[in-house]
Amino acid sequence: MSRRSVPAGFWPVWTAVVVDLLGFGIIIPLLPLYATRFGAGPVEVGLLFASYSLAQFVFSPIWGRISDRVGRRPVLLVTIAGSALGSLILGLAGSLLVLFVGRIVDGISGASVAVARAAVADSATDADRPRLMGLLGAAFGVGFVAGPVLGSVASLLGPSAPFLLAAAISVVNLVVAAVRIPETRGVRRVAPVRPTSVMSGPVLRFIVVTFTAITAFAAFEATFALLGEVRYGMTESIVALVFAGVGTVLVLTQAMLVGPVTGRLGEATAVRIGLGLDLVGFLLIASSRGWPTLLAGLAVLAVGQGLVAPSLSSMIAGMVPPDRSGAALGAQQSAGGLARVVGPLLGGALFAVGAGVPYLVAALLTLAVLPLLPSRTGRRATLGGA
Repeated sequence: MSRRSVPAGFWPVWTAVVVDLLGFGIIIPLLPLYATRFGAGPVEVGLLFASYSLAQFVFSPIWGRISDRVGRRPVLLVTIAGSALGSLILGLAGSLLVLFVGRIVDGISGASVAVARAAVADSATDADRPRLMGLLGAAFGVGFVAGPVLGSVASLLGPSAPFLLAAAISVVNLVVAAVRIPETRGVRRVAPVRPTSVMSGPVLRFIVVTFTAITAFAAFEATFALLGEVRYGMTESIVALVFAGVGTVLVLTQAMLVGPVTGRLGEATAVRIGLGLDLVGFLLIASSRGWPTLLAGLAVLAVGQGLVAPSLSSMIAGMVPPDRSGAALGAQQSAGGLARVVGPLLGGALFAVGAGVPYLVAALLTLAVLPLLPSRTGRRATLGGA
C-alpha cells in the first residue's frame, strides 16, 4: 500500500467513528446542566460521568475479544446501536436514575473506537498502520469538536432535544454502517482468548503508558477551567474556545503529523517525542502567569497528545497476532476509560492544594513512564515476545 492510499473499507469505518463521536460530543457539554433539572448536585454529576467510564472500562475488553471471534462489523453495529439507545434513554429520561441507566448503556457500548482500530489493524501494513491510526484519531477529534456546536443549536429547541438528536444521528450511523462497512476479520471462529494473554510483555507496558498519559491529560481537562478562572478570569465561553482550539490542534496533528513522524522515526520514537512535548506543555501551563506562556503550553501539549495516542494504538496492534488485536486494543481502551475516572479525581484533589499542582504531577507521571518504552519499535510478534 502506498503512503497515500488506504485499505478497502477504511473510509466507511472512519466515517462511522466521526458520526459516533459526533453524538458523544453533543451530549458531554450539556449533560451537567441537563442533570441538574433532575436534582443532581456536583457529586451526582461527577458520578454520572464516572458511570460511563466505568462501564467502558469493564466492557471494552469484552467487546474486543468478541470482535476477535465473530468479526469487527457485527460488534461495530451493536455498539453503534447501543449508543443510539443510550442517547434515547437520556432524551426521554424522567428521573436521575434513568439518566444513570442511559449513561451506563452508552458506556457499555463505548468500544466502537477500539473495534474500529482493530478493523484498521486487520488490513493495514506495518508501515501504514500508524498513519491510519492517526487518521482514525482525527476522526475522534472531528466528531468531538463539531458535536458541541450541534448540541448548542439543538438546545434551542428544548433541553432534551440535543440527546434526541444524538440518538437520531446514531440511528442514521447504524443504517449507513450496516450498508457500507465491510468485514475485515471474517467470521471464522478462533480459540477463546484468555484475558491474561493480551496483558503480558510489551503490551502491558504500552497499556500502562496509555493509562498514565490519559490520566495526566484528563487531570488537565478537568481542572483547566478552574485554572483559567483563578489566573486569567476566563468565562465559560472563553474556556470553550480554548478547548476547541486544543481539539483542532489534536485533529491536525493526528491527521498530518503522525504518518510522517512515525514513517521517519518509528512509532516508539513518536511516542517518546509526544510524551516529551506533553511534559513540556504541562510544565509551561503550571508555571504560566501570562497568555503567551499559557498558549504555548496548550499548543505543545495538544501536539504531544496527538502524537502519543495513535502511535500507542499502532504499537499495541503491531505486537499481537491478528486474531488478538481486538482484545489488546479493547484492553487499551478499557485502561483509557479507567484513566478518565482517575484523572479528574486526582486533578481535583491536587488543585485544592495549588492551582499549578495538577500539571506538575502530570509532568512527573509523564516522565515516570518514559523508561517503559522500547528504544525502537518491534515488528509484529507473539505475545510471548519482548
